[in-house]
Amino acid sequence: MRLSRFAALTSAFFVTTALALTGASAAASAQLPAATGYVALGDSYSSGVGAGSYDSASGSCKRSAKAYPALWAAAHSPSSFQFTACSGARTGDVLSGQLGPLNSSTGLVSITIGGNDAGFADTMTTCALQGESACLSRVAQARTYIDTTLPGRLDGVYDAISRKAPAAHVVVVGYPRFYKLRGTCIAGLSEKSRAAINAAADAINGVTAKRAADHGFTFADVNSTFSGHELCSGSAWLHSVTYPVLESYHPTATGQSGGYLPVFASAA
Repeated sequence: MRLSRFAALTSAFFVTTALALTGASAAASAQLPAATGYVALGDSYSSGVGAGSYDSASGSCKRSAKAYPALWAAAHSPSSFQFTACSGARTGDVLSGQLGPLNSSTGLVSITIGGNDAGFADTMTTCALQGESACLSRVAQARTYIDTTLPGRLDGVYDAISRKAPAAHVVVVGYPRFYKLRGTCIAGLSEKSRAAINAAADAINGVTAKRAADHGFTFADVNSTFSGHELCSGSAWLHSVTYPVLESYHPTATGQSGGYLPVFASAA
């Protein structure tokens, strides 16, 4: 009986102490300023290549006023908006040149990254110019990189984001499939090449989604909104081979506003 009474008193003491500490912690948290700034990181799919209306001050980074980060910021008026995404960026470029604006007041971060690491531009150039056999070989090379090397590169970027902006909600945005198979295209790449490119897009999204989830980030899949608007769909939200060549295989302005923005807005 005495032991039971002692145990009960001890339990009551620890419960009371725990509640007091929890209350103190909650009160302290309530006094901290809310993290509300927004920083947009990433590659050309975030900077808005293909959408036009580029900020001349962004130079070769080609940041567009019609890119989904700029559209979201204009609609939601975050306390601050820093747009560092850049055309051609790889994971190393994000680490070396895009993370400066991140800090404890950053409440939201968006990023698309990994496509250039996997050789996106070279793969599409090979497929467009060298035929099916060369295309399939280049896609297979990209798939090997996606499976073996890209996960570690993504981890490095995601770890750095977490360190520099510990309070941020991070949305990792994926890439759309490029082609509607058995669609309206009567020339260009073979159906087998188109299917391989779509499968590579699925592979990079799968790896990215897994690494994002393991870091506590949200993955935003844009294939739902781009469905019916791929190349060869008859209503494409992606450029095919076009001029300037840099814009080839990138979302149009409608692809940014109708394909990327709603998915990001929902995740954010």
